[in-house]
Amino acid sequence: MSDIIKLLPDSVANQIAAGEVIQRPASVVKELVENAIDAGATTIQIVLKDAGRTLIQVIDNGKGMTPTDARLAFERHSTSKIAKAEDLFDLHTMGFRGEALASICAISQVELRTCAKGAQLGTKIVINASKCESQEPDVCPEGSNFMVKNIFFNVPARRKFLKSNQVELSNIVKEFEKLALINHHVEFSLSNNENILYKFGGSSFKQRISAIWGRSIDQQLIPLNIDTSLCKITGFISKPENARRRNYLQYFFVNGRYMRHPYFHKAIMSSYGQLIPDDEQPNYFLVFNVDPESIDVNIHPTKTEIKFENEMPIWQILAAAVKESLGRFIAVPTIDFDTEDAPDIPAYSTHTAVSAPSAGIDPSYNPFNPKGTGKGAHHDAYVPAFNDKAPTTDWETLFKNFEKNKQEGFDEFASQGVDAGTHLQPSSAAHILDSDVMQGSLLNVDISTTCIQLKGRYIVSPIKSGLMIVDQHRAHLKVLYEQYMENIDGKNVTSQSILFPDLLQLSAAQNAILCDLQPEMERIGFNLSKLSGNDWSINAVPAGIDHVDIKDTILQVIDAMESGGESITEKVYDHLALAVARSAALPYGKTLTPDEMDKLLSELLRLSNPNYTPDGKLVIKLITNEQIEKMF
Repeated sequence: MSDIIKLLPDSVANQIAAGEVIQRPASVVKELVENAIDAGATTIQIVLKDAGRTLIQVIDNGKGMTPTDARLAFERHSTSKIAKAEDLFDLHTMGFRGEALASICAISQVELRTCAKGAQLGTKIVINASKCESQEPDVCPEGSNFMVKNIFFNVPARRKFLKSNQVELSNIVKEFEKLALINHHVEFSLSNNENILYKFGGSSFKQRISAIWGRSIDQQLIPLNIDTSLCKITGFISKPENARRRNYLQYFFVNGRYMRHPYFHKAIMSSYGQLIPDDEQPNYFLVFNVDPESIDVNIHPTKTEIKFENEMPIWQILAAAVKESLGRFIAVPTIDFDTEDAPDIPAYSTHTAVSAPSAGIDPSYNPFNPKGTGKGAHHDAYVPAFNDKAPTTDWETLFKNFEKNKQEGFDEFASQGVDAGTHLQPSSAAHILDSDVMQGSLLNVDISTTCIQLKGRYIVSPIKSGLMIVDQHRAHLKVLYEQYMENIDGKNVTSQSILFPDLLQLSAAQNAILCDLQPEMERIGFNLSKLSGNDWSINAVPAGIDHVDIKDTILQVIDAMESGGESITEKVYDHLALAVARSAALPYGKTLTPDEMDKLLSELLRLSNPNYTPDGKLVIKLITNEQIEKMF
């Protein structure tokens, strides 16, 4: 038997490794910016073309590289960050594996110009799909200038699965915000197709938060600062009234590195307790400083999942710190009146004799007695003459009359009888079914044409095979959803103008996606206009959306776009059709006439799939004759 195990060529091995490290253009930006930060850069410039598909350029003023270092940097597992295994437990840099540059050059065309500090001449190197094509001296400023062109040009399957430019730009912006936030002392700029998206100078942590998400967030932040022997936690949390249902900003950093930690997130949520609704979450920007030996960052290629040695004690410290900050800064506000230019109020003097006003009062007067009582009764007072007789106040007599009228109504209904095929009102049907099952007087009624409503929630209709029970709200939702989708396909959607246009404030990442969505949103009835920065004006909405949170609906659509999968058009149409149907569907408790129940069932059963709502909830439940017989 011949040998079948072979070593893979370096080019293939590099492409496999690149699949773990470089997933999209945002991954390239992250790795190159982290390398620039490790190199001590104080100014970092990011230039994009076509959201990184065509070009990703990162320019920094770090310490640069010598010609030998520049060539070795693109080899796998070559790094200046660590030298031995023990260094993995004393990391002070963002990178340490030596895989990023090798993975980047394996799936793109890379050009690097770099010059070491104090050197008179730099070097230029060109690498194409892991193959070094040229290296020559070059005159360039101190630092490094990486140009990554045509990402995934030699892996067409990976390139095909990239999302639209706006979605990829949104992912780049999110990575940029994380890096710019924690490295607030560094000057950053980000541009795409010569449009500057961000430009920051060095600042404090709080100033960088305001620079990224607007000054309005500055008033929402509560500082948090605690220092213990295990860890030091600093940063900001938001006030409970500023919690959000979506689009919340939640950032954890440990030793300058962004991390995701559901366990610590739960500590924060438990600290807010009943201060915020269950469907809302607070904003927070927290920085952990711990001993590098007490954490392990080498458990995932993206380095965002970090294992803590003292996880439980830090959980308790974090929860206590959040509760303390909330208790300290969220107190009942005191009333502070502006006394400037206010008129002088004379002080009360005890020597001033002031007599209290007096009025004649008859304590025995009864306003509910039409004849009036007491010695001061007003017998000539005006009494509205709705009828000639005074109102009866004998409650026992009134109650006896009510019981008598009720019994007379039942007797009259029973004397009329029931014709075959009559549609019964829910209350009448319930009364007859309860009282006549024992008497057997309904044997001549054609039950197959009778629909009854149960508890204002279900429609019960007999069929040949048994009973059909329909949830009226879900049935109406399904019918409206299908009708709205037909209107969209036929381009019959009408718009309804808003008297006072609403303002929608987005992040830069969301703004990039909405720019791409705008034509589709207008096609289905929205009228959105771009304002300055990341703000939009909502001028018109699809007709029929009366009780829908328009802002929340648009944010849900944007979130759906980021997750990928279906085409943008299909996602927008499906989401909005479902939102309109939910707002207009019959509420539970709504009483329906027999004709309304018949119409709803006929429209529902004409659909190709009437059994489930668009979000997968059951609409129709059948109880067969066999199941009914087994009950007895």
